Amino acid sequence: MDNFSDFRAVVYARNESFDIARKLGTKYFMLFDDDYSQIAYSYDRDLNFKHRNIKSFDLVLDKLIDFYKKTNIKSVAFGQAGDFIGGDNGFAFSITRLRKCMNSFLCSTERPFSFIGRINEDVNTYVDGAKRGDIFLTIPWVKIIQAGTQQSKGGLTDIYLNYGTYVKSFYTVMISPSYVKIAEMGERYKRLHHQVNGKYTYPMIIREDCKK
Repeated sequence: MDNFSDFRAVVYARNESFDIARKLGTKYFMLFDDDYSQIAYSYDRDLNFKHRNIKSFDLVLDKLIDFYKKTNIKSVAFGQAGDFIGGDNGFAFSITRLRKCMNSFLCSTERPFSFIGRINEDVNTYVDGAKRGDIFLTIPWVKIIQAGTQQSKGGLTDIYLNYGTYVKSFYTVMISPSYVKIAEMGERYKRLHHQVNGKYTYPMIIREDCKK
């Protein structure tokens, strides 16, 4: 999606992972970034918003795969700590699933898809897939805790610092200009970021009583 000469991007490895899994004879696999400090529960047993440590990550993955097998979604992700800014008043608190997939991806070799765009490839992929009815979900019951954007050395940080978050976010605008725009985000430290209008992004099921 560009003519830059800097190929230090994760999109190539993400796409290659499907072929690697096939060669290994693995049907299900999960992609993670490398800047996590913890993966934790987002709620307590009474569904109150509360950070809780995970005692058995194997159990979490087993439940996630069970859910994945019973659906036809392309991929499912854990929530991100930023989704819960605002606590009980945050937008993710009362939502059992989010129509996005970022940072972590549970995948299957039997449900292949391609990550697109040199940068912002996760957002590009779930937004572009929505046009064709592909479903990508975030399950916010579990969240990943990660370093602040552009705070970790190496990786994509150099690319973000070199080109700026405007360029990063504009990849998704190029893919879907009718429902993605550049907007300012952040509380204390403002930065430019993509903003996806879900009303126009995701296909809706029309009620039967609307049938003509």
